[in-house]
Amino acid sequence: MDSPGDSEGPRPPGGDGPPGGAMETSRRLSREQIFVLISAASINLGSMMCYSILGPFFPKEAEKKGASNTVIGMIFGCYALFDFLASLVFGKYLVQIGAKFMFVAGMFVSGAVTVLFGLLDQVPEGAVFIAMCFLLRITDAISFEAAITASSSILAKAFPNNVATVLGSLETFSGLGLVLGPPLGGFLYQSFGYEVPFIFLGCIVLLMVPLNMYILPNYESDKGKHSFWKLITLPKVAFLSFVITSFSSCFGFLEPTLSLFVLEKFNLPAGYVGLVFLGLALSYAISSPLVGLLSDKMPHLRKWLLVFGNLTLAGCYMLLGPAPFLHIKSQLWLLVLILVINGISAGTGLIPTFPEILSCAHENGFEEGLSTLGLVSGLFGAMWSVGAFVGPTLGGFLYEKIGFEWAAALQGLWALTSGLVMGLFYLLEHSRRRRRSELQNILGTEEERTALLSDER
Repeated sequence: MDSPGDSEGPRPPGGDGPPGGAMETSRRLSREQIFVLISAASINLGSMMCYSILGPFFPKEAEKKGASNTVIGMIFGCYALFDFLASLVFGKYLVQIGAKFMFVAGMFVSGAVTVLFGLLDQVPEGAVFIAMCFLLRITDAISFEAAITASSSILAKAFPNNVATVLGSLETFSGLGLVLGPPLGGFLYQSFGYEVPFIFLGCIVLLMVPLNMYILPNYESDKGKHSFWKLITLPKVAFLSFVITSFSSCFGFLEPTLSLFVLEKFNLPAGYVGLVFLGLALSYAISSPLVGLLSDKMPHLRKWLLVFGNLTLAGCYMLLGPAPFLHIKSQLWLLVLILVINGISAGTGLIPTFPEILSCAHENGFEEGLSTLGLVSGLFGAMWSVGAFVGPTLGGFLYEKIGFEWAAALQGLWALTSGLVMGLFYLLEHSRRRRRSELQNILGTEEERTALLSDER
């Protein structure tokens, strides 16, 4: 089986392709590709651990400092909002800023901010503490998005023919970060106090900075002539953006609701709630690289993997409660099983979206290079951030008003709608392309007939 570095492919005009011969192939990963993978894995793992470390103990500490539950929710929620804004800016200006500089600077600031978060217990309580929380959380969101946007663009540049495989494989490290962050943070907090978890993880991220400065290749590219507006107004890209937001909101919905539901419904000790989330995170992390590999080896399946993932995800959310109209008794083993299937379906539907958007952009005249990759990476991050904001916000509101069972069912309707819309779009696209092909064949036959008649005369 070919490795992700099998074929570098022809170098795009303007020297935008990866180093090496234009049609050079290799059955092994190049040294440069290995370095890119190490860099991307380090930011995925480190940033996700830093992001998820707050959950187990920060809300309690913030309450001690005079922050209300509403303010704590806003501190968490502002991350997604500024993530969204930063995605659009960094995606647009990736080439001007420089992908390597954006990656390294984002990682450095994210690590430093994580360390500073550990010093917040020294800040006076009340308005000063709350203001510092917002400032650090916003800075972390901007720096994280800078590194992730650059990382996705560099990966797609280094692996032009295996984008889905590589992005899917690296989602394993994102999943590991989300899984390891809360228990590691909780253990360090219980053993050493508030400061140590942040300082420990922040220093690990900072130590990765000089390593990435040394090993990460520096790709150059010309400034692109296209904009986010032109990309998002492509019908296919608009529908795919809706799909990304749907998946993100489904993940975000579980953040404020699932733990409360499990504690209330099954009377589990608080320490066991994290194990319930483990099934979702691990199944997503394991399935993502497999889906990515399948997506790259059989590109014609991408669209149907995407549709199938959406529809399966919708079914999972109907069964999470389960929805009252199904008349199924809620049981812990069923909940865990559905969360595992939820993770697999999320990987199945989400991983193909990036290469689908990228191929659509190229088909519509976007140049092959870092400028387009920056736009696609920024758009993906922006749409993910929209869902990450809407999911928890709407989920918390619906949970309070109508309960987890009905709230999860309504969330499933979003995934169902995006799956049906994409399925219908792909069917229409297939029909339109078939008609165009038949018309071209007819025109070609008529031209040949006309040429033969001219020769006979």
